[in-house]
Amino acid sequence: MQNFYKVLLNTLVANVTSSFLWFALTFWIYLETKNVMATAIVGGAYMFMVALCSLVFGLIVDRNKKKRVMVLSSTITLVAYVLAGIGFLLQPTENIATISHWAFWMFALLILAGGVVENMRNIALSTTVTLLAPKESRDKANGMVGTVQGVAFMVTSVFSGLSIGLLGMGWTLVIAIVLTTIALLHLLVTVQIPEAEIVHDSEIDNKRIDIRGSLATVRQVPGLLALMLFSTFNNLIGGVFMALMDPYGLTIFSVEWWGTVLGITSTGFVVGGLLVAKKGLGKNPLRTMLLLMVAMSVLGMLFTIREWWWLYVVGIFLYMCLIPAVEASEQTILQRVVPLKRQGRVFGLAQALESCASPISAFLIGPLAQYWLIPYMQSGTGRMRWSWLLGTGQARGIAFVVVLASLLMLALVLLAFRTKAYRQLGDHYQKA
Repeated sequence: MQNFYKVLLNTLVANVTSSFLWFALTFWIYLETKNVMATAIVGGAYMFMVALCSLVFGLIVDRNKKKRVMVLSSTITLVAYVLAGIGFLLQPTENIATISHWAFWMFALLILAGGVVENMRNIALSTTVTLLAPKESRDKANGMVGTVQGVAFMVTSVFSGLSIGLLGMGWTLVIAIVLTTIALLHLLVTVQIPEAEIVHDSEIDNKRIDIRGSLATVRQVPGLLALMLFSTFNNLIGGVFMALMDPYGLTIFSVEWWGTVLGITSTGFVVGGLLVAKKGLGKNPLRTMLLLMVAMSVLGMLFTIREWWWLYVVGIFLYMCLIPAVEASEQTILQRVVPLKRQGRVFGLAQALESCASPISAFLIGPLAQYWLIPYMQSGTGRMRWSWLLGTGQARGIAFVVVLASLLMLALVLLAFRTKAYRQLGDHYQKA
């Protein structure tokens, strides 16, 4: 576990860096363009790239020692950020801030690429939990992972807003490059992941992408494919939140304050992760996950019904408290029922399926909100028809979408409780 704690510390530094620059890019794009569709497209592009690359990442994790994978990930991220910094120096700011200009997309894609490759490290971290944590303590170890991710989110959301507001995008890039270099050096010099040999799977080791083998492994566990598909549908709703949360917050707060608000509310990640690390997830993590998602759905229907800053802040905090437990539940189930030699590929497949959903909803909801729902809710007809539910205010169109998405999530979760797959997977987990 001492080695596991060192891996977590290094992951904290790496996640702080990638989250810092990702938040900064999102804030900067919205402030420069004032276009909800621009942030939706960039967020959707990120998730689409994650979906495309996750299967390859999983295969790389299974075929290589985990520290080597993490070093490769950090190196590629560093190169991408350096290239983005060079591009920012060479191109006029007005070109990079224009969504129709090629410089905008080159700059954004380089930063996105650095963040996407970071997901290879996260897949490796999931298998590292299996390697280093005792079986009966893996749910708590996954809670620690959620805590680290929450701390990273908390720190970076505050400093991203302050950095963009006070220093600008140029110095923000410099900070990200320095932090990435520190994380890579720390990983090379101080982190050890004891792994005497790589657990090979002779049937598929010669394949580049093993979708068929990964699906065969998933189908061997009753109800596991249904869990992955459920998470995929749930991420359709997550894509709506991803596309609209920052524009809604930046409507209510200045960029400096919005970053600070995200930092304060993201302590919910830490609280939720620490609770899982201390209490675990119970005997049936699947049931725990679905109950928590019912609570998330209810919160989503409530925290934007009025344009009150305190309601939004409290709602985000409570929502973030639940996320680490939901993520840890799925991770714990996969670590228990999937053999180690296939875990990288299965985690990659799960990430690909879940990630491909978010860009679909983000790409759809961005134009829909920008050109139809927001103007409709600002019109006299929209205000008169929906003011009883959502009140009046500048961001009522965004609130309308969030409420509808949360209602759909609630319906899906309640339906999942009644399926045969839910009972089969719960039983298989107990027997594994």
